[in-house]
Amino acid sequence: MANSNQHFCKDYLVLKPEQASIFDLVRILYSSDIEKRGFIECIEPGNLRAFRRRWLLFVSVLAQKLLLYLEKPMSWTGYIVEMWLNLLSSNGGLGMLLLNLLKGSAAKPERSSAAFRSIIAAIDTRLALDGSISNSDNRYGASLSMMAAKLSYENEAFVEAIVEHRWKMQFLGFFNFWNDYEEKASTTAILFKDNTSNLMVVAFRGTEPFNADQWRTNVDFSWYELQGAGKIHGGFMKALGLQRRTGWPKEIGAPSGTPPFAYYTLREKLRDLTREDEGAKFIVTGHSLGGALAILFGAVLVLHEEAELLERLEGVYTFGQPRVGNEQFGEFMKEKLRLHDVKYMRYVYSNDVVPRLPYDDKTLLFKHFGPCLYFNSRYKGTVLEEEPNKNYFSLLLAIPKSLNAAWELMRSFIIPYIKGPEYKESWALRLLRVVGLVMPGLSAHFPQDYVNATRLGSFSWQVDRQDAAPQQGYKCD
Repeated sequence: MANSNQHFCKDYLVLKPEQASIFDLVRILYSSDIEKRGFIECIEPGNLRAFRRRWLLFVSVLAQKLLLYLEKPMSWTGYIVEMWLNLLSSNGGLGMLLLNLLKGSAAKPERSSAAFRSIIAAIDTRLALDGSISNSDNRYGASLSMMAAKLSYENEAFVEAIVEHRWKMQFLGFFNFWNDYEEKASTTAILFKDNTSNLMVVAFRGTEPFNADQWRTNVDFSWYELQGAGKIHGGFMKALGLQRRTGWPKEIGAPSGTPPFAYYTLREKLRDLTREDEGAKFIVTGHSLGGALAILFGAVLVLHEEAELLERLEGVYTFGQPRVGNEQFGEFMKEKLRLHDVKYMRYVYSNDVVPRLPYDDKTLLFKHFGPCLYFNSRYKGTVLEEEPNKNYFSLLLAIPKSLNAAWELMRSFIIPYIKGPEYKESWALRLLRVVGLVMPGLSAHFPQDYVNATRLGSFSWQVDRQDAAPQQGYKCD
Protein backbone atom coordinates (compact mmCIF):
# COMPACT_ATOMS: atom_id res chain seq x y z
CA MET A 1 0.00 0.00 0.00
CA ALA A 2 3.02 2.30 -0.16
CA ASN A 3 2.89 5.26 -2.51
CA SER A 4 5.96 6.80 -4.08
CA ASN A 5 4.60 10.25 -3.32
CA GLN A 6 5.33 9.61 0.36
CA HIS A 7 8.95 8.51 0.02
CA PHE A 8 10.13 11.41 2.21
CA CYS A 9 9.11 9.44 5.33
CA LYS A 10 9.62 5.86 6.44
CA ASP A 11 6.12 5.28 7.78
CA TYR A 12 2.76 6.97 7.31
CA LEU A 13 -1.01 6.67 7.42
CA VAL A 14 -2.95 8.68 4.84
CA LEU A 15 -6.76 8.70 4.72
CA LYS A 16 -8.52 9.62 1.45
CA PRO A 17 -12.21 10.13 2.27
CA GLU A 18 -13.07 11.31 -1.24
CA GLN A 19 -12.23 7.80 -2.48
CA ALA A 20 -14.30 5.95 0.12
CA SER A 21 -17.81 4.75 -0.70
CA ILE A 22 -20.43 3.99 1.92
CA PHE A 23 -19.88 0.30 1.16
CA ASP A 24 -16.14 0.75 1.87
CA LEU A 25 -16.90 2.34 5.21
CA VAL A 26 -19.24 -0.47 6.24
CA ARG A 27 -16.73 -3.12 5.21
CA ILE A 28 -13.95 -1.63 7.31
CA LEU A 29 -16.02 -2.35 10.42
CA TYR A 30 -16.38 -6.09 9.84
CA SER A 31 -13.34 -6.86 7.67
CA SER A 32 -9.71 -6.56 8.75
CA ASP A 33 -8.42 -6.58 5.16
CA ILE A 34 -7.10 -3.04 5.42
CA GLU A 35 -4.81 -3.49 2.42
CA LYS A 36 -7.89 -3.88 0.20
CA ARG A 37 -9.29 -0.48 1.14
CA GLY A 38 -8.18 2.03 -1.48
CA PHE A 39 -8.95 5.04 0.71
CA ILE A 40 -6.33 4.00 3.30
CA GLU A 41 -2.67 4.33 2.39
CA CYS A 42 -0.05 3.03 4.81
CA ILE A 43 3.20 1.05 5.10
CA GLU A 44 2.12 -1.52 7.69
CA PRO A 45 -1.61 -2.38 7.28
CA GLY A 46 -1.25 -5.13 9.89
CA ASN A 47 -0.93 -2.45 12.58
CA LEU A 48 -4.45 -1.23 11.77
CA ARG A 49 -6.37 -4.51 11.83
CA ALA A 50 -7.51 -4.37 15.45
CA PHE A 51 -11.19 -3.40 15.64
CA ARG A 52 -10.58 -0.32 17.79
CA ARG A 53 -8.18 1.09 15.21
CA ARG A 54 -10.55 0.30 12.36
CA TRP A 55 -13.37 1.96 14.31
CA LEU A 56 -11.38 5.19 14.72
CA LEU A 57 -10.43 5.19 11.04
CA PHE A 58 -14.13 4.72 10.23
CA VAL A 59 -15.05 7.70 12.44
CA SER A 60 -12.37 9.92 10.91
CA VAL A 61 -13.24 9.07 7.28
CA LEU A 62 -16.99 9.31 7.91
CA ALA A 63 -16.62 12.74 9.53
CA GLN A 64 -14.49 13.94 6.63
CA LYS A 65 -17.00 12.65 4.06
CA LEU A 66 -19.84 14.43 5.84
CA LEU A 67 -17.82 17.64 5.83
CA LEU A 68 -17.13 17.22 2.11
CA TYR A 69 -20.89 17.10 1.50
CA LEU A 70 -21.51 20.01 3.86
CA GLU A 71 -18.80 22.26 2.44
CA LYS A 72 -21.12 24.48 0.40
CA PRO A 73 -24.04 24.57 2.89
CA MET A 74 -21.62 25.51 5.69
CA SER A 75 -19.98 28.17 3.55
CA TRP A 76 -23.32 29.72 2.61
CA THR A 77 -24.54 29.58 6.21
CA GLY A 78 -21.39 31.35 7.40
CA TYR A 79 -21.76 33.95 4.67
CA ILE A 80 -25.38 34.68 5.59
CA VAL A 81 -24.69 34.82 9.34
CA GLU A 82 -21.70 37.15 8.95
CA MET A 83 -23.52 39.44 6.50
CA TRP A 84 -26.55 39.62 8.79
CA LEU A 85 -24.43 40.45 11.85
CA ASN A 86 -22.56 43.15 9.94
CA LEU A 87 -25.78 44.50 8.44
CA LEU A 88 -27.11 44.97 11.97
CA SER A 89 -23.92 46.57 13.30
CA SER A 90 -23.42 48.90 10.33
CA ASN A 91 -27.00 50.20 10.65
CA GLY A 92 -27.09 50.58 14.42
CA GLY A 93 -29.22 47.58 15.33
CA LEU A 94 -32.41 45.91 14.17
CA GLY A 95 -34.68 48.93 14.68
CA MET A 96 -32.46 51.29 12.71
CA LEU A 97 -31.95 48.66 10.01
CA LEU A 98 -35.72 48.38 9.46
CA LEU A 99 -36.03 52.17 9.42
CA ASN A 100 -33.15 52.52 6.95
CA LEU A 101 -34.67 49.83 4.73
CA LEU A 102 -37.93 51.81 4.64
CA LYS A 103 -35.97 54.93 3.72
CA GLY A 104 -33.93 53.02 1.14
CA SER A 105 -30.69 54.11 2.83
CA ALA A 106 -29.54 50.92 4.57
CA ALA A 107 -25.75 50.64 4.79
CA LYS A 108 -24.40 47.60 2.97
CA PRO A 109 -21.35 45.94 4.60
CA GLU A 110 -18.30 45.22 2.45
CA ARG A 111 -16.51 42.00 3.37
CA SER A 112 -13.09 43.47 2.59
CA SER A 113 -13.60 46.68 4.57
CA ALA A 114 -11.96 47.61 7.87
CA ALA A 115 -15.40 47.71 9.47
CA PHE A 116 -16.41 44.14 8.56
CA ARG A 117 -16.20 41.68 11.48
CA SER A 118 -15.99 37.91 11.32
CA ILE A 119 -18.19 35.70 13.46
CA ILE A 120 -15.29 35.43 15.91
CA ALA A 121 -15.18 39.21 16.37
CA ALA A 122 -18.97 39.27 16.75
CA ILE A 123 -18.74 36.68 19.53
CA ASP A 124 -15.96 38.52 21.37
CA THR A 125 -16.15 42.20 20.45
CA ARG A 126 -13.04 43.32 22.39
CA LEU A 127 -10.34 44.86 20.21
CA ALA A 128 -8.19 46.79 22.68
CA LEU A 129 -5.21 45.28 24.44
CA ASP A 130 -5.38 45.10 28.23
CA GLY A 131 -3.98 48.44 29.35
CA SER A 132 -3.10 47.04 32.77
CA ILE A 133 -0.55 44.60 31.25
CA SER A 134 2.63 46.43 30.17
CA ASN A 135 5.30 44.95 27.92
CA SER A 136 7.49 44.43 31.01
CA ASP A 137 4.81 42.27 32.66
CA ASN A 138 5.42 38.50 32.40
CA ARG A 139 1.79 38.17 31.24
CA TYR A 140 2.38 40.40 28.23
CA GLY A 141 3.49 37.70 25.80
CA ALA A 142 0.43 35.55 26.45
CA SER A 143 -2.00 38.48 26.46
CA LEU A 144 -0.67 39.94 23.20
CA SER A 145 -0.52 36.47 21.62
CA MET A 146 -4.14 35.66 22.38
CA MET A 147 -5.37 38.98 21.00
CA ALA A 148 -3.22 38.43 17.89
CA ALA A 149 -4.60 34.91 17.49
CA LYS A 150 -8.13 36.31 17.72
CA LEU A 151 -7.35 39.14 15.30
CA SER A 152 -6.02 36.68 12.70
CA TYR A 153 -9.62 35.59 11.97
CA GLU A 154 -10.37 39.01 10.42
CA ASN A 155 -9.84 40.40 6.91
CA GLU A 156 -6.67 42.26 5.93
CA ALA A 157 -8.09 45.78 6.12
CA PHE A 158 -9.55 45.10 9.57
CA VAL A 159 -6.27 43.62 10.84
CA GLU A 160 -4.18 46.51 9.52
CA ALA A 161 -6.51 49.10 11.03
CA ILE A 162 -6.43 47.50 14.47
CA VAL A 163 -2.66 46.91 14.49
CA GLU A 164 -1.74 50.36 13.19
CA HIS A 165 -4.39 52.60 14.74
CA ARG A 166 -5.68 50.81 17.83
CA TRP A 167 -2.54 49.00 19.00
CA LYS A 168 -0.06 51.56 17.60
CA MET A 169 2.14 48.79 16.21
CA GLN A 170 3.72 48.10 12.81
CA PHE A 171 1.70 45.98 10.39
CA LEU A 172 4.07 43.71 8.45
CA GLY A 173 1.83 41.43 6.44
CA PHE A 174 -1.34 39.45 5.87
CA PHE A 175 -0.86 36.10 4.11
CA ASN A 176 -3.01 33.45 2.45
CA PHE A 177 -1.00 30.26 1.93
CA TRP A 178 -1.26 27.32 -0.46
CA ASN A 179 -1.96 23.71 0.50
CA ASP A 180 -0.08 21.46 -1.95
CA TYR A 181 -2.35 18.49 -1.21
CA GLU A 182 -5.69 20.31 -1.48
CA GLU A 183 -4.37 22.50 -4.32
CA LYS A 184 -5.91 25.65 -2.91
CA ALA A 185 -5.25 28.34 -0.33
CA SER A 186 -6.15 26.99 3.10
CA THR A 187 -3.97 28.77 5.67
CA THR A 188 -3.94 32.40 6.84
CA ALA A 189 -1.45 34.21 9.04
CA ILE A 190 -0.68 37.79 10.10
CA LEU A 191 2.62 39.42 11.04
CA PHE A 192 3.18 42.64 12.99
CA LYS A 193 5.73 44.23 15.30
CA ASP A 194 5.51 45.90 18.68
CA ASN A 195 8.27 48.48 18.27
CA THR A 196 8.22 49.45 21.95
CA SER A 197 9.44 45.97 22.92
CA ASN A 198 11.09 45.12 19.56
CA LEU A 199 8.93 42.01 19.40
CA MET A 200 7.37 40.58 16.24
CA VAL A 201 4.27 38.38 16.32
CA VAL A 202 3.32 35.65 13.86
CA ALA A 203 -0.30 34.57 14.37
CA PHE A 204 -1.89 31.69 12.48
CA ARG A 205 -5.65 31.74 11.92
CA GLY A 206 -7.53 28.93 13.63
CA THR A 207 -10.54 26.92 12.52
CA GLU A 208 -13.25 29.17 11.15
CA PRO A 209 -16.68 28.03 12.44
CA PHE A 210 -18.18 27.48 8.96
CA ASN A 211 -15.09 26.33 7.07
CA ALA A 212 -15.57 22.64 6.28
CA ASP A 213 -12.02 22.20 4.91
CA GLN A 214 -10.50 23.35 8.18
CA TRP A 215 -12.77 21.11 10.22
CA ARG A 216 -11.69 18.24 7.95
CA THR A 217 -8.09 18.99 8.88
CA ASN A 218 -9.01 18.74 12.57
CA VAL A 219 -10.69 15.33 12.24
CA ASP A 220 -8.15 13.85 9.83
CA PHE A 221 -6.13 11.23 11.76
CA SER A 222 -3.50 10.86 9.02
CA TRP A 223 0.13 11.08 10.11
CA TYR A 224 3.66 10.97 8.75
CA GLU A 225 6.71 9.69 10.61
CA LEU A 226 9.79 11.84 10.14
CA GLN A 227 13.07 10.14 10.94
CA GLY A 228 14.39 11.15 14.34
CA ALA A 229 11.37 13.31 15.12
CA GLY A 230 8.40 10.92 15.40
CA LYS A 231 4.87 10.78 14.02
CA ILE A 232 3.22 14.11 13.19
CA HIS A 233 -0.39 14.91 12.27
CA GLY A 234 -0.65 14.91 8.47
CA GLY A 235 -3.45 17.45 8.07
CA PHE A 236 -1.65 20.11 10.09
CA MET A 237 1.62 19.57 8.24
CA LYS A 238 -0.16 19.89 4.88
CA ALA A 239 -1.69 23.19 5.99
CA LEU A 240 1.75 24.45 7.05
CA GLY A 241 3.35 23.72 3.66
CA LEU A 242 4.35 20.05 3.48
CA GLN A 243 5.45 19.32 -0.10
CA ARG A 244 3.58 16.52 -1.81
CA ARG A 245 6.66 14.75 -3.20
CA THR A 246 9.55 15.97 -1.09
CA GLY A 247 8.12 16.54 2.40
CA TRP A 248 10.13 19.23 4.18
CA PRO A 249 13.18 20.07 2.03
CA LYS A 250 15.17 22.92 3.54
CA GLU A 251 14.74 24.98 0.38
CA ILE A 252 12.02 24.44 -2.21
CA GLY A 253 13.36 26.56 -5.06
CA ALA A 254 9.84 27.35 -6.23
CA PRO A 255 9.66 29.06 -9.65
CA SER A 256 8.17 32.51 -10.02
CA GLY A 257 4.39 32.47 -9.81
CA THR A 258 4.21 29.42 -7.52
CA PRO A 259 1.67 29.99 -4.71
CA PRO A 260 3.30 30.75 -1.34
CA PHE A 261 3.56 28.06 1.36
CA ALA A 262 3.14 29.05 5.01
CA TYR A 263 6.37 27.78 6.55
CA TYR A 264 8.71 28.78 3.73
CA THR A 265 7.23 32.24 3.19
CA LEU A 266 7.17 33.17 6.87
CA ARG A 267 10.64 31.78 7.43
CA GLU A 268 12.06 33.98 4.65
CA LYS A 269 10.17 37.01 5.94
CA LEU A 270 11.51 36.47 9.46
CA ARG A 271 15.04 35.91 8.15
CA ASP A 272 14.94 39.30 6.39
CA LEU A 273 13.39 41.13 9.34
CA THR A 274 15.77 39.74 11.96
CA ARG A 275 18.80 40.50 9.77
CA GLU A 276 17.61 44.09 9.41
CA ASP A 277 17.22 44.43 13.19
CA GLU A 278 19.69 42.38 15.20
CA GLY A 279 17.86 43.07 18.46
CA ALA A 280 14.43 41.94 17.29
CA LYS A 281 12.80 38.77 18.59
CA PHE A 282 9.55 37.07 17.61
CA ILE A 283 6.82 34.89 19.02
CA VAL A 284 4.48 32.50 17.21
CA THR A 285 0.89 31.98 18.26
CA GLY A 286 -2.50 30.64 17.26
CA HIS A 287 -5.86 29.48 18.56
CA SER A 288 -7.28 26.03 17.72
CA LEU A 289 -5.88 24.88 14.36
CA GLY A 290 -3.70 28.00 14.46
CA GLY A 291 -2.09 26.74 17.67
CA ALA A 292 -1.19 23.45 15.98
CA LEU A 293 0.41 25.35 13.09
CA ALA A 294 2.29 27.59 15.53
CA ILE A 295 4.06 24.76 17.35
CA LEU A 296 4.71 22.86 14.11
CA PHE A 297 6.26 26.01 12.62
CA GLY A 298 8.77 25.84 15.46
CA ALA A 299 9.21 22.11 14.88
CA VAL A 300 10.19 22.57 11.22
CA LEU A 301 12.63 25.32 12.20
CA VAL A 302 14.20 22.71 14.48
CA LEU A 303 14.23 20.06 11.73
CA HIS A 304 16.00 22.51 9.42
CA GLU A 305 18.44 23.56 12.17
CA GLU A 306 17.55 27.22 11.73
CA ALA A 307 19.78 28.25 14.63
CA GLU A 308 19.65 32.00 13.93
CA LEU A 309 15.85 32.09 13.90
CA LEU A 310 15.52 29.77 16.90
CA GLU A 311 17.80 32.14 18.81
CA ARG A 312 15.34 34.95 18.07
CA LEU A 313 12.24 32.83 18.82
CA GLU A 314 11.20 33.98 22.28
CA GLY A 315 8.20 31.70 22.64
CA VAL A 316 5.31 29.74 21.17
CA TYR A 317 1.89 30.49 22.68
CA THR A 318 -1.05 28.26 21.79
CA PHE A 319 -4.68 28.39 22.91
CA GLY A 320 -7.07 25.46 22.59
CA GLN A 321 -4.47 23.60 20.51
CA PRO A 322 -5.16 20.00 19.38
CA ARG A 323 -2.51 17.28 19.71
CA VAL A 324 0.00 17.32 16.86
CA GLY A 325 2.19 14.22 17.27
CA ASN A 326 3.11 11.09 19.18
CA GLU A 327 5.20 10.66 22.34
CA GLN A 328 8.46 10.42 20.40
CA PHE A 329 7.73 13.75 18.73
CA GLY A 330 6.95 15.28 22.12
CA GLU A 331 10.27 14.13 23.60
CA PHE A 332 12.10 15.38 20.51
CA MET A 333 10.50 18.82 20.81
CA LYS A 334 11.01 19.13 24.57
CA GLU A 335 14.73 18.51 24.14
CA LYS A 336 15.07 20.93 21.22
CA LEU A 337 13.04 23.72 22.82
CA ARG A 338 15.09 23.38 26.00
CA LEU A 339 18.31 23.45 23.99
CA HIS A 340 17.31 26.69 22.26
CA ASP A 341 15.69 28.19 25.39
CA VAL A 342 12.29 28.63 23.72
CA LYS A 343 9.19 28.94 25.87
CA TYR A 344 6.20 26.81 24.93
CA MET A 345 2.97 27.98 26.59
CA ARG A 346 -0.03 25.71 25.90
CA TYR A 347 -3.22 27.22 27.32
CA VAL A 348 -6.28 25.04 27.90
CA TYR A 349 -9.58 26.42 29.17
CA SER A 350 -11.93 24.20 31.20
CA ASN A 351 -13.86 21.67 29.07
CA ASP A 352 -12.61 22.79 25.66
CA VAL A 353 -12.87 19.67 23.48
CA VAL A 354 -10.22 20.54 20.87
CA PRO A 355 -7.10 20.16 23.10
CA ARG A 356 -8.41 16.67 23.90
CA LEU A 357 -8.28 15.56 20.25
CA PRO A 358 -7.06 13.41 18.56
CA TYR A 359 -7.20 10.73 21.24
CA ASP A 360 -4.25 10.14 23.54
CA ASP A 361 -4.32 6.35 23.77
CA LYS A 362 -2.56 3.24 22.48
CA THR A 363 -4.67 3.31 19.32
CA LEU A 364 -3.96 6.74 17.86
CA LEU A 365 -0.72 7.44 19.78
CA PHE A 366 -1.18 11.24 19.79
CA LYS A 367 0.15 13.00 22.91
CA HIS A 368 0.64 16.56 24.13
CA PHE A 369 4.04 17.59 25.41
CA GLY A 370 5.25 20.29 27.75
CA PRO A 371 3.29 21.75 30.68
CA CYS A 372 -0.42 22.44 30.28
CA LEU A 373 -1.51 25.86 31.55
CA TYR A 374 -5.00 24.87 32.57
CA PHE A 375 -7.75 27.30 33.61
CA ASN A 376 -11.06 26.29 35.15
CA SER A 377 -14.32 28.19 34.61
CA ARG A 378 -13.41 30.63 37.40
CA TYR A 379 -10.14 31.38 35.54
CA LYS A 380 -8.05 29.81 38.27
CA GLY A 381 -4.88 28.53 36.66
CA THR A 382 -2.88 25.39 37.37
CA VAL A 383 0.23 23.97 35.74
CA LEU A 384 -0.38 20.30 34.91
CA GLU A 385 1.25 17.61 32.83
CA GLU A 386 -2.09 16.99 31.08
CA GLU A 387 -5.50 18.66 31.12
CA PRO A 388 -8.18 16.84 33.19
CA ASN A 389 -10.40 14.38 31.30
CA LYS A 390 -7.75 14.20 28.60
CA ASN A 391 -9.91 12.38 26.03
CA TYR A 392 -13.10 14.33 26.82
CA PHE A 393 -15.75 11.71 26.02
CA SER A 394 -16.51 10.35 29.49
CA LEU A 395 -20.04 9.37 30.52
CA LEU A 396 -19.13 9.91 34.17
CA LEU A 397 -18.31 13.56 33.48
CA ALA A 398 -21.22 14.33 31.14
CA ILE A 399 -23.42 15.79 33.89
CA PRO A 400 -20.60 17.83 35.56
CA LYS A 401 -19.66 19.29 32.17
CA SER A 402 -23.27 20.34 31.50
CA LEU A 403 -23.56 21.85 34.97
CA ASN A 404 -20.34 23.78 34.35
CA ALA A 405 -21.78 25.02 31.04
CA ALA A 406 -24.87 26.23 32.93
CA TRP A 407 -22.58 28.14 35.30
CA GLU A 408 -20.75 29.68 32.32
CA LEU A 409 -24.08 30.89 30.95
CA MET A 410 -25.01 32.41 34.32
CA ARG A 411 -21.50 33.89 34.65
CA SER A 412 -21.92 35.69 31.33
CA PHE A 413 -24.57 37.93 32.94
CA ILE A 414 -22.68 38.70 36.14
CA ILE A 415 -19.02 38.93 35.08
CA PRO A 416 -19.18 42.59 33.87
CA TYR A 417 -20.38 43.64 37.35
CA ILE A 418 -17.53 41.74 39.01
CA LYS A 419 -14.61 42.28 36.62
CA GLY A 420 -15.64 45.40 34.70
CA PRO A 421 -17.64 46.43 31.62
CA GLU A 422 -14.95 45.19 29.19
CA TYR A 423 -15.98 41.65 30.17
CA LYS A 424 -19.59 42.12 29.05
CA GLU A 425 -20.51 39.29 26.68
CA SER A 426 -22.31 39.74 23.38
CA TRP A 427 -25.72 38.23 22.70
CA ALA A 428 -24.04 36.01 20.08
CA LEU A 429 -21.74 34.57 22.74
CA ARG A 430 -24.63 34.06 25.16
CA LEU A 431 -26.47 32.15 22.44
CA LEU A 432 -23.34 30.02 22.07
CA ARG A 433 -23.38 29.45 25.84
CA VAL A 434 -26.91 28.07 25.46
CA VAL A 435 -25.63 25.64 22.81
CA GLY A 436 -22.95 24.74 25.33
CA LEU A 437 -25.58 23.25 27.62
CA VAL A 438 -25.77 20.42 25.09
CA MET A 439 -22.18 20.55 23.74
CA PRO A 440 -20.01 22.03 26.53
CA GLY A 441 -16.74 21.30 24.75
CA LEU A 442 -17.74 23.44 21.76
CA SER A 443 -18.76 26.60 23.61
CA ALA A 444 -15.61 26.36 25.77
CA HIS A 445 -13.40 26.48 22.67
CA PHE A 446 -14.09 30.01 21.44
CA PRO A 447 -11.56 32.83 22.09
CA GLN A 448 -13.54 34.75 24.75
CA ASP A 449 -12.53 32.54 27.66
CA TYR A 450 -8.91 32.35 26.52
CA VAL A 451 -8.72 36.16 26.42
CA ASN A 452 -10.17 36.22 29.93
CA ALA A 453 -7.67 33.60 31.10
CA THR A 454 -4.68 35.65 29.91
CA ARG A 455 -6.05 38.76 31.65
CA LEU A 456 -7.51 37.41 34.87
CA GLY A 457 -4.90 34.75 35.63
CA SER A 458 -1.10 34.81 35.53
CA PHE A 459 1.96 32.59 35.83
CA SER A 460 5.30 33.43 37.39
CA TRP A 461 8.36 33.59 35.13
CA GLN A 462 9.92 30.41 36.45
CA VAL A 463 6.97 28.25 35.42
CA ASP A 464 6.90 29.90 32.01
CA ARG A 465 10.14 28.22 31.06
CA GLN A 466 10.02 25.13 28.89
CA ASP A 467 12.23 23.20 31.32
CA ALA A 468 10.09 23.95 34.35
CA ALA A 469 8.53 20.80 35.76
CA PRO A 470 4.73 20.93 35.94
CA GLN A 471 3.55 21.05 39.52
CA GLN A 472 0.32 19.32 40.40
CA GLY A 473 -1.92 21.81 42.17
CA TYR A 474 0.25 24.89 41.56
CA LYS A 475 -2.11 27.88 41.61
CA CYS A 476 -1.67 30.98 39.52
CA ASP A 477 -2.03 34.50 40.82
